[in-house]
Amino acid sequence: MHDTYEVIRKHKWKILVTFALAAFLIFSITFIIGFDDVVNALRKAKWEWVLFNLILEVGINLVWAARWKMIIDVVDKSPKFSTLTIMLFASLFGNNVTPSAAGGEPLRAYLLKEVEDTPFEIGFATSTADRVFEFLPFVLISIIAALFVLSWRIPPLTQILVVAMIIVSILLFGILIYAGLRKEITQKIIISIAKSIYPTAIRLTKKDITFSEIREKIIFYINRFSTGFLTALKDRKVFLFAFILSFAMWGLDMLRMYVCFGSIGVYPPLIPLVIIYTIGILISLLPLLPGAWGIREATLIGLFAVVGVSADVVMAASLIDRLASYVVPTIIGAIAALYIGRKVKNRSFKVTSTDS
Repeated sequence: MHDTYEVIRKHKWKILVTFALAAFLIFSITFIIGFDDVVNALRKAKWEWVLFNLILEVGINLVWAARWKMIIDVVDKSPKFSTLTIMLFASLFGNNVTPSAAGGEPLRAYLLKEVEDTPFEIGFATSTADRVFEFLPFVLISIIAALFVLSWRIPPLTQILVVAMIIVSILLFGILIYAGLRKEITQKIIISIAKSIYPTAIRLTKKDITFSEIREKIIFYINRFSTGFLTALKDRKVFLFAFILSFAMWGLDMLRMYVCFGSIGVYPPLIPLVIIYTIGILISLLPLLPGAWGIREATLIGLFAVVGVSADVVMAASLIDRLASYVVPTIIGAIAALYIGRKVKNRSFKVTSTDS
C-alpha cells in the first residue's frame, strides 16, 4: 500500500481542493433548496430502513467480490474470498479519496501483486474485465435512459448535458474494452506515445535505458493484459454467471435507492427511478470530483423534478444513499488499506530478513 499512500501524499492539495469544491457544491445546492426543508426530510427518516440500506450495500460489495474472484480463477489462481473482499474495500478507499489520481482497477491490480504475487498486468486484466461485466447492464439501461430524457419536458441544456455524460461514460469503458480486444492497435498507440515522451523522461529520470527495452516491455505487458482479458471474457460459464451477478448488483442498487426514498416516506414511480438513478451512477463513474459529489445530486434533483419529487426529498434521499454507498465503504476501505499495508510491510520485512 506504500504506493497508495504516496499517491495520496503527492496529490494531497488536489484531493483537498476537489473535496472542498464538492462540499461547496453540496452546501450551495442545500442552501438553494433550503436547509430547513432538507433537515426536516432527514428527521423523518426511519433508521431501520437506513440500516437495511447499509446491509444492501454490503451485499452488493460481497457479490462484486464473488464476481471478481470468479474472473481471477479463470486467468490465474485467486486468493481467498475474504482476502479479495478486503482488497476490494481497500481499492474503494483509494478510488474514493483520489478520484482523478488513482483508479480502482490499477489499485486492485497493485494489491494483487503485493499480496499474492499476481503479475500486475494479469491483475489489471481481471479488474478491467470485471468492470466490463459491471458496465453491461448500464449500457442497456443508459440507452433507454437517454431516450427517456430526450422525451421529458426539461430544459434543452439539461438534456444535452445528461446525454453527453452518458456518452462520455460509455466511451471511457468502450476504450478499455477496445484496448483488451485489439492489442496490435493498442501497442502501436502506446508505443507512439512512449516514443514522443521518451527523450523528456530520460532527461528527468536520468536512467540508462534504451527505447527498444521500453518497447519490449510495452509489448510484453500488453500481450499479458490482452491474453488475460480475453480469457476472462471468452469463458462461457464465467461470462454467463458474471453477467447474472452484474444484473443482481444493479437490481440491489436500484432497490437500495428505493429504500432511501422509502426511509423518508416517499415512494417515487419505479421506472423513472430506475432510469434517473442509472444516470446518477453513470455520472458517478466520471473522475470529476470524489464520487461526483454535488454534480450527481444536482442531476438527480433536476430529473426527479420531472416526475414530481421535490428537491428537498431528493437531496435527503441522496444523502442517505451517500452514507451507505460512499461514506461507510470509504471508512471500511481505510481500515482495509491499513490492514493490507501492515500485511505487505510484515511480508517485506520477512523477505529482507531471510535474504540477509
